[in-house]
Amino acid sequence: MQIDMHYYGTYAMARAAGITGKTAKIIATAAQFVDDNGEKENVECRDGARLDAEATAHHALNHKNIDREDQRKIWVPFHFLPGNQGESYTERLVCRKDSEIAREMVKHMLTLADRPYILPLMGITAHVYADTFSHYGFSGISSRRNKIKEIKFDKIITQDSTTYLKTREKEFKENYPHEDGELGGLANIKSWFAETFSGALGHGAAVTFPDRPYLKWSFTYEHPEDHGSGLRDNPATFMEGCEGLHRLFRDFAKAKPDCADDSHVKFTDIKDKITEIINLQGTKAERIESWQKASKSGMFASGHETIPPYNANIWHNERENFARERDSRKIKDHSIYRFYQAASVYRTYVLRILLPSKGLIIT
Repeated sequence: MQIDMHYYGTYAMARAAGITGKTAKIIATAAQFVDDNGEKENVECRDGARLDAEATAHHALNHKNIDREDQRKIWVPFHFLPGNQGESYTERLVCRKDSEIAREMVKHMLTLADRPYILPLMGITAHVYADTFSHYGFSGISSRRNKIKEIKFDKIITQDSTTYLKTREKEFKENYPHEDGELGGLANIKSWFAETFSGALGHGAAVTFPDRPYLKWSFTYEHPEDHGSGLRDNPATFMEGCEGLHRLFRDFAKAKPDCADDSHVKFTDIKDKITEIINLQGTKAERIESWQKASKSGMFASGHETIPPYNANIWHNERENFARERDSRKIKDHSIYRFYQAASVYRTYVLRILLPSKGLIIT
Protein backbone atom coordinates (compact mmCIF):
# COMPACT_ATOMS: atom_id res chain seq x y z
CA MET A 1 0.00 0.00 0.00
CA GLN A 2 1.03 3.61 -0.46
CA ILE A 3 0.71 6.81 1.55
CA ASP A 4 -2.95 7.32 0.63
CA MET A 5 -3.75 4.15 2.60
CA HIS A 6 -0.89 3.89 5.10
CA TYR A 7 -1.31 7.44 6.37
CA TYR A 8 -4.61 9.00 5.29
CA GLY A 9 -6.63 5.78 5.25
CA THR A 10 -5.11 4.68 8.55
CA TYR A 11 -5.90 8.04 10.15
CA ALA A 12 -9.49 7.85 8.89
CA MET A 13 -10.00 4.30 10.21
CA ALA A 14 -8.53 5.26 13.58
CA ARG A 15 -10.82 8.28 13.91
CA ALA A 16 -13.84 6.25 12.80
CA ALA A 17 -12.98 3.68 15.46
CA GLY A 18 -13.08 6.36 18.16
CA ILE A 19 -9.37 7.16 18.48
CA THR A 20 -8.71 10.83 19.27
CA GLY A 21 -7.30 13.05 16.55
CA LYS A 22 -3.98 13.61 18.34
CA THR A 23 -3.49 9.88 18.85
CA ALA A 24 -4.60 9.01 15.31
CA LYS A 25 -1.99 11.39 13.88
CA ILE A 26 0.86 9.67 15.73
CA ILE A 27 -0.38 6.21 14.78
CA ALA A 28 -0.87 7.12 11.13
CA THR A 29 2.51 8.88 10.96
CA ALA A 30 4.22 5.78 12.31
CA ALA A 31 2.32 3.60 9.84
CA GLN A 32 3.63 5.58 6.88
CA PHE A 33 7.06 6.16 8.45
CA VAL A 34 7.68 2.42 8.22
CA ASP A 35 8.12 3.00 4.46
CA ASP A 36 10.20 6.16 4.91
CA ASN A 37 12.58 5.00 7.61
CA GLY A 38 15.56 3.59 5.74
CA GLU A 39 18.31 5.16 7.82
CA LYS A 40 20.80 2.66 9.28
CA GLU A 41 23.45 4.99 10.69
CA ASN A 42 23.53 5.40 14.47
CA VAL A 43 23.71 8.86 16.03
CA GLU A 44 25.85 9.81 19.02
CA CYS A 45 24.80 12.45 21.52
CA ARG A 46 27.30 15.02 22.81
CA ASP A 47 27.22 13.46 26.29
CA GLY A 48 28.30 10.08 24.88
CA ALA A 49 24.93 8.35 24.59
CA ARG A 50 24.01 6.67 21.30
CA LEU A 51 20.77 6.41 19.38
CA ASP A 52 20.77 3.15 17.42
CA ALA A 53 18.80 3.31 14.19
CA GLU A 54 16.07 0.74 13.54
CA ALA A 55 15.59 0.71 9.77
CA THR A 56 12.16 -0.47 8.62
CA ALA A 57 12.25 0.58 4.96
CA HIS A 58 13.50 -1.22 1.89
CA HIS A 59 14.96 0.06 -1.33
CA ALA A 60 14.13 -1.81 -4.51
CA LEU A 61 14.74 0.67 -7.32
CA ASN A 62 17.86 -1.23 -8.30
CA HIS A 63 18.34 -4.90 -7.56
CA LYS A 64 22.06 -4.32 -6.98
CA ASN A 65 21.15 -2.48 -3.77
CA ILE A 66 19.26 -5.40 -2.26
CA ASP A 67 20.87 -6.84 0.86
CA ARG A 68 20.15 -10.35 2.14
CA GLU A 69 20.07 -9.06 5.71
CA ASP A 70 17.48 -6.47 4.72
CA GLN A 71 15.34 -9.24 3.32
CA ARG A 72 15.36 -11.11 6.62
CA LYS A 73 15.21 -8.16 9.03
CA ILE A 74 13.17 -5.62 7.06
CA TRP A 75 11.25 -7.08 4.14
CA VAL A 76 9.99 -10.20 5.93
CA PRO A 77 8.81 -8.74 9.27
CA PHE A 78 7.69 -5.27 8.18
CA HIS A 79 6.34 -5.72 4.65
CA PHE A 80 5.72 -9.39 3.80
CA LEU A 81 4.69 -11.06 7.03
CA PRO A 82 4.84 -14.82 6.31
CA GLY A 83 1.55 -16.67 6.10
CA ASN A 84 3.01 -20.08 7.09
CA GLN A 85 0.95 -22.03 4.57
CA GLY A 86 2.29 -24.94 2.55
CA GLU A 87 5.08 -27.44 3.03
CA SER A 88 8.43 -26.01 1.95
CA TYR A 89 10.26 -23.25 3.78
CA THR A 90 10.01 -20.72 0.94
CA GLU A 91 6.32 -21.47 0.45
CA ARG A 92 5.61 -20.84 4.13
CA LEU A 93 7.39 -17.49 3.85
CA VAL A 94 4.84 -16.23 1.32
CA CYS A 95 2.65 -13.44 2.74
CA ARG A 96 -1.04 -14.38 3.06
CA LYS A 97 -4.00 -12.04 3.38
CA ASP A 98 -5.26 -11.66 6.96
CA SER A 99 -3.32 -14.75 7.99
CA GLU A 100 -3.46 -16.48 11.35
CA ILE A 101 0.05 -15.19 12.05
CA ALA A 102 -1.02 -11.62 11.23
CA ARG A 103 -3.97 -11.85 13.60
CA GLU A 104 -1.79 -13.33 16.33
CA MET A 105 0.72 -10.51 15.84
CA VAL A 106 -2.04 -7.89 16.20
CA LYS A 107 -3.42 -9.59 19.30
CA HIS A 108 -0.01 -9.59 20.98
CA MET A 109 0.71 -5.94 20.19
CA LEU A 110 -2.57 -4.92 21.79
CA THR A 111 -1.38 -6.49 25.07
CA LEU A 112 1.36 -3.83 25.19
CA ALA A 113 -1.10 -0.94 25.49
CA ASP A 114 0.50 0.29 28.71
CA ARG A 115 3.98 0.72 27.19
CA PRO A 116 5.32 4.23 26.47
CA TYR A 117 5.94 3.34 22.81
CA ILE A 118 2.45 1.93 22.18
CA LEU A 119 1.31 4.62 19.72
CA PRO A 120 4.11 4.14 17.17
CA LEU A 121 3.81 0.40 17.81
CA MET A 122 0.15 0.57 16.78
CA GLY A 123 1.22 2.39 13.64
CA ILE A 124 3.76 -0.29 12.78
CA THR A 125 1.19 -2.97 13.53
CA ALA A 126 -1.36 -1.26 11.28
CA HIS A 127 1.17 -0.98 8.46
CA VAL A 128 2.14 -4.65 8.55
CA TYR A 129 -1.43 -5.87 8.91
CA ALA A 130 -2.66 -3.67 6.05
CA ASP A 131 0.14 -4.87 3.79
CA THR A 132 -1.11 -8.45 4.06
CA PHE A 133 -4.13 -7.29 2.03
CA SER A 134 -1.94 -6.01 -0.81
CA HIS A 135 1.30 -8.02 -0.63
CA TYR A 136 -0.24 -11.47 -0.32
CA GLY A 137 1.07 -14.06 -2.74
CA PHE A 138 4.63 -12.70 -2.58
CA SER A 139 7.45 -13.14 -0.07
CA GLY A 140 10.10 -10.88 1.38
CA ILE A 141 13.03 -12.96 0.15
CA SER A 142 14.45 -13.50 -3.33
CA SER A 143 12.55 -16.51 -4.56
CA ARG A 144 11.30 -18.04 -7.78
CA ARG A 145 7.85 -17.94 -6.19
CA ASN A 146 7.79 -14.17 -6.77
CA LYS A 147 8.42 -14.42 -10.51
CA ILE A 148 5.57 -13.66 -12.89
CA LYS A 149 5.24 -13.71 -16.67
CA GLU A 150 2.54 -11.24 -17.57
CA ILE A 151 0.08 -8.73 -16.21
CA LYS A 152 -3.37 -8.00 -17.59
CA PHE A 153 -6.02 -5.48 -16.62
CA ASP A 154 -9.76 -6.01 -16.85
CA LYS A 155 -10.39 -2.36 -17.69
CA ILE A 156 -8.60 0.68 -19.05
CA ILE A 157 -6.04 2.01 -16.62
CA THR A 158 -5.44 5.68 -16.02
CA GLN A 159 -2.92 7.92 -17.71
CA ASP A 160 -1.11 8.01 -14.37
CA SER A 161 -0.55 4.26 -14.54
CA THR A 162 0.41 4.46 -18.20
CA THR A 163 3.00 7.15 -17.46
CA TYR A 164 4.33 5.15 -14.53
CA LEU A 165 4.91 2.08 -16.68
CA LYS A 166 6.67 4.03 -19.38
CA THR A 167 8.90 5.68 -16.76
CA ARG A 168 9.83 2.30 -15.29
CA GLU A 169 10.62 0.98 -18.77
CA LYS A 170 12.87 3.97 -19.46
CA GLU A 171 14.70 3.54 -16.14
CA PHE A 172 15.15 -0.16 -16.79
CA LYS A 173 16.69 0.42 -20.21
CA GLU A 174 19.06 3.02 -18.76
CA ASN A 175 20.14 0.76 -15.88
CA TYR A 176 20.36 -2.44 -17.91
CA PRO A 177 21.21 -1.48 -21.51
CA HIS A 178 22.30 -5.01 -22.43
CA GLU A 179 19.07 -6.69 -21.39
CA ASP A 180 16.26 -7.41 -23.80
CA GLY A 181 12.77 -6.40 -22.80
CA GLU A 182 9.88 -4.40 -24.16
CA LEU A 183 6.62 -3.51 -22.51
CA GLY A 184 4.86 -3.92 -25.82
CA GLY A 185 1.41 -2.88 -24.63
CA LEU A 186 -0.20 -2.26 -21.28
CA ALA A 187 -2.37 -5.36 -21.44
CA ASN A 188 0.58 -7.75 -21.61
CA ILE A 189 3.67 -6.78 -19.59
CA LYS A 190 6.61 -9.13 -20.00
CA SER A 191 8.59 -10.65 -17.20
CA TRP A 192 11.65 -8.43 -17.37
CA PHE A 193 10.37 -6.84 -14.14
CA ALA A 194 10.72 -10.15 -12.28
CA GLU A 195 13.85 -11.41 -13.99
CA THR A 196 16.17 -8.46 -13.59
CA PHE A 197 14.52 -5.38 -12.09
CA SER A 198 13.77 -6.91 -8.70
CA GLY A 199 15.75 -10.12 -8.44
CA ALA A 200 12.45 -11.93 -7.77
CA LEU A 201 12.11 -10.06 -4.49
CA GLY A 202 8.74 -9.15 -3.02
CA HIS A 203 6.22 -7.90 -5.56
CA GLY A 204 8.89 -6.04 -7.53
CA ALA A 205 7.82 -7.92 -10.64
CA ALA A 206 4.39 -6.32 -10.35
CA VAL A 207 5.82 -2.90 -9.45
CA THR A 208 3.14 -0.87 -7.64
CA PHE A 209 0.06 -2.65 -8.97
CA PRO A 210 -0.64 -4.51 -5.69
CA ASP A 211 -0.58 -1.11 -3.94
CA ARG A 212 -3.04 0.74 -6.21
CA PRO A 213 -6.45 0.38 -4.54
CA TYR A 214 -8.60 0.74 -7.67
CA LEU A 215 -6.97 -1.91 -9.88
CA LYS A 216 -8.56 -5.16 -10.95
CA TRP A 217 -5.90 -7.19 -12.67
CA SER A 218 -4.32 -10.59 -13.07
CA PHE A 219 -0.92 -12.11 -13.65
CA THR A 220 0.62 -15.50 -14.25
CA TYR A 221 3.22 -16.95 -11.93
CA GLU A 222 6.21 -18.48 -13.67
CA HIS A 223 5.74 -21.42 -11.33
CA PRO A 224 1.94 -21.70 -10.97
CA GLU A 225 2.27 -25.04 -9.21
CA ASP A 226 3.53 -23.05 -6.23
CA HIS A 227 0.64 -20.57 -6.14
CA GLY A 228 -2.23 -21.16 -8.51
CA SER A 229 -4.28 -18.22 -9.78
CA GLY A 230 -2.93 -14.69 -10.01
CA LEU A 231 -6.33 -13.00 -10.13
CA ARG A 232 -6.44 -9.76 -8.12
CA ASP A 233 -9.35 -7.57 -7.09
CA ASN A 234 -7.65 -4.72 -5.24
CA PRO A 235 -10.87 -2.83 -4.38
CA ALA A 236 -12.26 -5.90 -2.62
CA THR A 237 -9.10 -6.69 -0.68
CA PHE A 238 -8.45 -3.06 0.23
CA MET A 239 -11.98 -2.90 1.60
CA GLU A 240 -11.22 -5.95 3.73
CA GLY A 241 -8.05 -4.20 4.86
CA CYS A 242 -9.95 -1.06 5.89
CA GLU A 243 -12.44 -3.12 7.85
CA GLY A 244 -9.56 -4.97 9.52
CA LEU A 245 -7.92 -1.68 10.52
CA HIS A 246 -11.19 -0.37 11.90
CA ARG A 247 -11.52 -3.54 13.98
CA LEU A 248 -7.91 -3.23 15.17
CA PHE A 249 -8.46 0.35 16.30
CA ARG A 250 -11.74 -0.46 18.04
CA ASP A 251 -9.85 -3.09 20.04
CA PHE A 252 -7.12 -0.55 20.78
CA ALA A 253 -9.68 2.01 21.94
CA LYS A 254 -10.94 -0.54 24.46
CA ALA A 255 -7.41 -1.45 25.59
CA LYS A 256 -6.32 2.20 25.85
CA PRO A 257 -9.46 4.23 26.69
CA ASP A 258 -7.46 7.39 27.46
CA CYS A 259 -6.61 7.54 23.73
CA ALA A 260 -10.25 7.27 22.66
CA ASP A 261 -13.49 9.23 22.76
CA ASP A 262 -17.13 8.28 22.28
CA SER A 263 -17.42 9.37 18.66
CA HIS A 264 -16.73 6.07 16.93
CA VAL A 265 -18.63 5.13 13.78
CA LYS A 266 -19.69 1.62 12.77
CA PHE A 267 -17.81 0.36 9.73
CA THR A 268 -21.09 -0.44 7.99
CA ASP A 269 -21.99 3.25 8.19
CA ILE A 270 -18.91 4.35 6.24
CA LYS A 271 -18.52 1.35 3.94
CA ASP A 272 -20.14 3.00 0.91
CA LYS A 273 -17.93 6.07 1.16
CA ILE A 274 -14.79 3.95 1.54
CA THR A 275 -15.83 1.93 -1.50
CA GLU A 276 -16.08 5.16 -3.46
CA ILE A 277 -12.63 6.31 -2.29
CA ILE A 278 -10.95 2.99 -3.03
CA ASN A 279 -12.41 2.77 -6.54
CA LEU A 280 -11.23 6.24 -7.53
CA GLN A 281 -8.86 5.89 -10.50
CA GLY A 282 -6.62 8.81 -9.77
CA THR A 283 -3.11 9.90 -8.97
CA LYS A 284 -1.77 9.47 -5.48
CA ALA A 285 -2.56 13.12 -4.75
CA GLU A 286 -6.13 12.70 -6.00
CA ARG A 287 -6.62 9.61 -3.86
CA ILE A 288 -5.35 11.49 -0.82
CA GLU A 289 -7.74 14.35 -1.56
CA SER A 290 -10.66 11.90 -1.63
CA TRP A 291 -9.82 10.84 1.95
CA GLN A 292 -9.55 14.51 2.92
CA LYS A 293 -12.94 15.40 1.43
CA ALA A 294 -14.61 12.53 3.26
CA SER A 295 -13.00 13.62 6.53
CA LYS A 296 -14.05 17.25 6.03
CA SER A 297 -17.62 16.07 5.47
CA GLY A 298 -17.65 14.54 8.96
CA MET A 299 -17.65 10.98 7.69
CA PHE A 300 -15.08 9.61 10.17
CA ALA A 301 -15.64 11.67 13.30
CA SER A 302 -18.27 13.89 14.87
CA GLY A 303 -16.48 17.04 13.71
CA HIS A 304 -15.68 18.22 10.19
CA GLU A 305 -11.91 17.98 10.27
CA THR A 306 -9.00 18.01 7.90
CA ILE A 307 -6.59 15.11 8.16
CA PRO A 308 -3.24 16.67 9.18
CA PRO A 309 -0.81 16.42 6.26
CA TYR A 310 1.91 13.81 6.59
CA ASN A 311 5.39 15.14 7.38
CA ALA A 312 8.21 12.62 7.76
CA ASN A 313 10.79 15.39 8.13
CA ILE A 314 9.72 16.11 11.70
CA TRP A 315 10.85 12.67 12.84
CA HIS A 316 13.93 12.68 10.60
CA ASN A 317 14.94 16.05 12.05
CA GLU A 318 14.49 14.78 15.59
CA ARG A 319 16.97 12.06 14.80
CA GLU A 320 19.53 14.45 13.34
CA ASN A 321 19.12 16.88 16.24
CA PHE A 322 20.10 14.15 18.70
CA ALA A 323 23.74 14.63 17.66
CA ARG A 324 23.60 18.19 19.01
CA GLU A 325 21.85 17.30 22.26
CA ARG A 326 23.94 17.78 25.43
CA ASP A 327 21.59 15.80 27.70
CA SER A 328 20.57 12.45 26.20
CA ARG A 329 17.86 11.95 28.84
CA LYS A 330 15.68 14.36 26.88
CA ILE A 331 15.52 12.10 23.84
CA LYS A 332 13.40 9.37 25.40
CA ASP A 333 10.17 11.32 24.95
CA HIS A 334 10.83 12.22 21.31
CA SER A 335 8.71 10.58 18.64
CA ILE A 336 11.67 9.12 16.74
CA TYR A 337 13.02 7.43 19.86
CA ARG A 338 9.61 5.93 20.64
CA PHE A 339 9.37 4.75 17.03
CA TYR A 340 12.76 3.07 17.26
CA GLN A 341 11.72 1.44 20.51
CA ALA A 342 8.53 0.17 18.91
CA ALA A 343 10.33 -1.08 15.79
CA SER A 344 12.84 -2.99 17.91
CA VAL A 345 10.14 -4.55 20.08
CA TYR A 346 8.07 -5.48 17.03
CA ARG A 347 11.00 -6.97 15.10
CA THR A 348 12.23 -8.99 18.07
CA TYR A 349 8.78 -10.40 18.77
CA VAL A 350 8.10 -11.39 15.16
CA LEU A 351 11.53 -12.81 14.31
CA ARG A 352 12.48 -14.33 17.67
CA ILE A 353 9.15 -15.39 19.17
CA LEU A 354 6.16 -15.47 16.82
CA LEU A 355 7.66 -16.97 13.67
CA PRO A 356 9.85 -19.52 15.49
CA SER A 357 6.77 -20.68 17.39
CA LYS A 358 5.37 -21.60 13.98
CA GLY A 359 8.55 -23.36 12.89
CA LEU A 360 9.85 -20.43 10.80
CA ILE A 361 13.43 -19.49 11.63
CA ILE A 362 14.30 -16.28 9.77
CA THR A 363 17.33 -15.01 11.73
